[in-house]
Amino acid sequence: MNQQELQQEVAKRRTFAIISHPDAGKTTITEQMLLFGGVIRSAGTVKGKKTGNYATSDWMEIEKKRGISVTSSVMEFDYQGKHVNILDTPGHEDFSEDTYRTLMAVDAAVMVIDSAKGIEAQTKKLFKVVKKRGIPIFTFMNKLDRDGREPLDLIGELEDLLKIEGCAMNWPMGSGKTLKGLYDIYHNRIELYRPQANESQFLPLDATGKLAATEELTQDSIYQQTLDEIELIKGAGNTFDPDKIARGEQTPIFFGSALTNFGVQTFLDEFLKLAPAPSTHEMQDGANLPASDPQFSGFVFKIQANMNPKHRDRIAFVRIGSGEFDKGMDVTLQRTAKTLRLNNATEFMSAQREQVKTAVAGDIVGLYDTGNFQIGDTLYSGKPERKYPALPQFTPEIFMEVTAKNVMKQKSFHKGMQQLVQEGAVQLYRNYQTGDYILGAVGQLQFEVFKFRMQNEYNTEVVMKPIGSRIARWIDPQQLDPTMSSARNLLVKDMSEQPLFLFENRFAENWFKDKYPQVKLTAKL
Repeated sequence: MNQQELQQEVAKRRTFAIISHPDAGKTTITEQMLLFGGVIRSAGTVKGKKTGNYATSDWMEIEKKRGISVTSSVMEFDYQGKHVNILDTPGHEDFSEDTYRTLMAVDAAVMVIDSAKGIEAQTKKLFKVVKKRGIPIFTFMNKLDRDGREPLDLIGELEDLLKIEGCAMNWPMGSGKTLKGLYDIYHNRIELYRPQANESQFLPLDATGKLAATEELTQDSIYQQTLDEIELIKGAGNTFDPDKIARGEQTPIFFGSALTNFGVQTFLDEFLKLAPAPSTHEMQDGANLPASDPQFSGFVFKIQANMNPKHRDRIAFVRIGSGEFDKGMDVTLQRTAKTLRLNNATEFMSAQREQVKTAVAGDIVGLYDTGNFQIGDTLYSGKPERKYPALPQFTPEIFMEVTAKNVMKQKSFHKGMQQLVQEGAVQLYRNYQTGDYILGAVGQLQFEVFKFRMQNEYNTEVVMKPIGSRIARWIDPQQLDPTMSSARNLLVKDMSEQPLFLFENRFAENWFKDKYPQVKLTAKL
């Protein structure tokens, strides 16, 4: 396509991640958006496991069994002239690293909050990453169909804990059994709550922000109380400021119920108007690369093994940062300087995939990988060379020794180990002396998922022996003397053959530093 067509296509893109604490309703609101996009006929909910009606974004077998999201999913659809790319992320804190990397691949974030619980620990942690990036943040206060906290308290807590202005776009009229609807400040209307209906019903407000006196709702005490609260908000609340939203300094706040599909379409409609199209990406050298630059470039932010267990495939998720992707194009893999032909690429509808022929900046494409790619890799066409900044990595905190239960299955054991660790959720090390495998992770749940997937995807049972919490510190190979190792500071090497010590605790690390003051230890390479 020519430059004008490229700019028009990029302008249609809306690429965003949904973040939340577990059980806040993130997957459910994703399902409802897909419903509006026309790509599914009914929304599967996390609580509907007995029916076999799983959430579209939860494609992995363990996700279906446990009712949680443990891997980022990508879904795309067209809606109201926009091409929407949703990245649904794991809510569980043990999978923060996957979520952090995903947040590097989006232009905006939607923060889902349980209106009964308010700001929870994982939400606060993920919010800091989004805030650091300076991208727009949109808030959906969920679960109005249940009794919740006072809206003013929720917004006050959001501002105090997250240090961001909150601007209410609509306001709940009651909650739980008393829920009457939403007072839509932005559109000057009331959206009535009808839990059994499929379509929203709106009542217009007059120039003073009130219903016509003939409306039955005007006699309701909850309506009258809402008018008082709206007067307070308009007088003392934050003024809607698109520039602050664009800089991530103000978050528009929408209320609703994802489970009953109430307020979700209003949220989606306004989000797509306010959220930015892909614009620029800061490169490794500090230069800003426009999304409309005709030269194709992108970066790998995720690798997933066995999305199709029948084919034992590996998919590298690539966020296109500039230009246009065409099937069969030649690109350079920046890390190795090798030229690759991209004949086999896919676009996503969670686990359902279709061959993609063309895509533009803002889109996510999946490249079938035979071992060429690593997380953080840059791909580009033509010249000059492009290089995207490094993606965040977590240093593991807990460790397990891993062996195959059946020695006759060493081949599939080694294959599974190599492929699953390349996804980045767990780190693989080898004992420096014995060569035994050691896994490191941020959280315990990652080990459970790893064990489950080794058995179900590679038909290999593994035995995992805890070696507890450890402090990982890398050492310059030129300073290494293997006799420095002991039970309290286990010597291992990482996937790049770089040596590091796993210290039993802070005391053991300090003892080592006192004994070998000339040795430099680093938390990351």
